Amino acid sequence: MTLESYRRVVAVAAALLALIVFTGAAVRLTDSGLGCEDWPTCNDDELIPAASFHGWIEFGNRLLSIAVSAAVGAAVLTARRLVPARPDLVRWAMGLVAGVLAQILLGGVTVLLDLHPIVVSAHFLLSAVLMWNVMVLLWKAQGPADRPRAQPPSAAAVHSRVQIGLAVVLLVIGTLVTGSGPNSGDIRADRLGFDLQTIARVHGVAAWVFVASLVLLLFRHRHDGNTRWGRLLLATTVGQGAIGYWQYATGVPPLLVEFHVIGAIAVWCATVWFHLQHLTSGVETTATVGQT
Repeated sequence: MTLESYRRVVAVAAALLALIVFTGAAVRLTDSGLGCEDWPTCNDDELIPAASFHGWIEFGNRLLSIAVSAAVGAAVLTARRLVPARPDLVRWAMGLVAGVLAQILLGGVTVLLDLHPIVVSAHFLLSAVLMWNVMVLLWKAQGPADRPRAQPPSAAAVHSRVQIGLAVVLLVIGTLVTGSGPNSGDIRADRLGFDLQTIARVHGVAAWVFVASLVLLLFRHRHDGNTRWGRLLLATTVGQGAIGYWQYATGVPPLLVEFHVIGAIAVWCATVWFHLQHLTSGVETTATVGQT
């Protein structure tokens, strides 16, 4: 197994991890969250749902978790076959396995607690952690285990860490908006006690802070070439913001919410990837700016 082949394995795992986030959102947005009311079975002693739309939507998402489990398992097994050996990749791949197992159990808890919004939020945020893990794994597979890092980190690298923190805040507040909105996944699901208009505005302010910080970070890179992923992140964030305002103005229709979930994962992954570029480019960036 070569690194080039291994990156393909990890890319498949990343795609499936992203896909199950989208299908999970589709389960909630089609009011199919309790299409299977039990776990690990679907209903009572029945493993497979009856011929019902909501049941098969929910059950289909469970079936997809099997493919995800196989993909992250393959990421571990193939990492062990790399020559020369890469124990760092094995460890990060094992993190994916642990995360997927936790996600399966948390999915069961979500059903058993009738889609309580706090548990649903935790389910989504754990998906974000898994996407971070797989992005780091993919990045590490692009170079040797001992690739040099900037010591000490540049000001831009520190700022990039702040950007990650702002992205986390944005994700968390976004789950509070979702937990307060109308798309609960089932009529029986509880809602958070936040006023939807107020919490949506808080989310909007957090998004503007994220954008302002990102523009400043790109300004720090104005004299070097480390802006490609930053520009992509900025474009993705602007598109995500447009969808957010659109869905707010139109009463939070399910289709736009699905697009917003897709955008959230895209912004998060782009933020993580942009940050990873700073781990090895900080010294070069500082030197280039100094010479300029």
